[in-house]
Amino acid sequence: MRSLLFLFFSIGLLSCHSDQTSRYGSPWDQIFDTDHDIVQRVLFDIDRYEVQIIYTSIEHVGDSLILEPHYFNFDRDRYFYPASTVKMPAAFLALEYINELTDQYPEIDMYSTILFDSVAAPQSTMHIDTTSPTGYPNIAHFIEGVFAISDNNAYNRLYEFLGQDYINERHQEKNIFTNSRIRTRVGIGGFDTESNKYANPYRIIDSTGNVIHERDELYALYEGFSPLTKTQKGRGYYDDDLDSVIYAPFEMSEKNFINLNDMQQSLIRVIYPQIYPEEERYHLSKEQYDYLYKVMTTYPTEISYLQSDTTYYDSYVKFLMYGDSQDPIPDHIEIANKVGWAYGYLTDCAYIKDNNEGIDFFLAATIHVNENEIYNDGIYEYESIGIPFLAEVGRLVYQYELDQKSSSTSE
Repeated sequence: MRSLLFLFFSIGLLSCHSDQTSRYGSPWDQIFDTDHDIVQRVLFDIDRYEVQIIYTSIEHVGDSLILEPHYFNFDRDRYFYPASTVKMPAAFLALEYINELTDQYPEIDMYSTILFDSVAAPQSTMHIDTTSPTGYPNIAHFIEGVFAISDNNAYNRLYEFLGQDYINERHQEKNIFTNSRIRTRVGIGGFDTESNKYANPYRIIDSTGNVIHERDELYALYEGFSPLTKTQKGRGYYDDDLDSVIYAPFEMSEKNFINLNDMQQSLIRVIYPQIYPEEERYHLSKEQYDYLYKVMTTYPTEISYLQSDTTYYDSYVKFLMYGDSQDPIPDHIEIANKVGWAYGYLTDCAYIKDNNEGIDFFLAATIHVNENEIYNDGIYEYESIGIPFLAEVGRLVYQYELDQKSSSTSE
């Protein structure tokens, strides 16, 4: 069965655009058979909105799985800004690195206190975490923050814990990253390409304050990233230092990038690790896989330190299917995902499961909404176009899954 699975993936990767015959191609003709005004507006000009979608259906055959990807306008080399979606593979890898440390220092686990020091600005220290149950930083709490509310500081500390080279080289070794790369922290000022190569020193301590393990500052050396296309964007960008708009294309080649297929591959390896050879999996225990699934499907309203904050609601970081509503998500729906939004790019990579209907599928989609073509000015059409589009795409694919199930049971 595994050979059949990988055959399906290889066919999809070799024919990224061939899935758009006739109008869009099966199954997209059926999925996009809708008069939803925003969906039709975006589909009328998919290149302007830089839309890319990958829907991967899942067929359960006894104890085996068949995953079949369907690509819409996918281009592995065309640049889009992944924003906070880079936090997902970093979080997965952080648990693997914890396991490597545990092999050397059995007293270390993901709840161990980790203190971040700094060598020079713009690095910063972190010795206290008032949102953590212990009052101190730890990897588990960072991972929970990454998925619950897309916490930037949590990701940045995971980035510093791992170091840039470890993140990229390990994901390449696992055949997850093809042309993808994680090169920067997110949501924090002061760091440029060079300073992002440095990762803070840290210390892991026990309950009495004794150092169990410490690491010096790291410097990233790897530069073998493959070239990308369309990295110059728009007609201008706002420069924070000059407090004015610079009318020239916004160059993004030195920023993070994860192509949509690599992104989805990372998630699939956590949901269904057994379909990959050992060397291509994250090296995690069953308990750790279960932990990741739990934190990815937990809503902000279920986390103690966020329950009194009305900023957050069930779909705060769940764009597909529910992003355009603040109503509670039904109990029988589970969504394990990671979203990102910045510079007018909105992306969601999700595993969606309906326990009542007995269906599950993977869906990853990105859209760009920046009508004035000025970057970093905070003026984007997230609420009017981007999120409604992603939410409706999620519902359309979900309905397609229901229709397919109904057709198969009636035959």
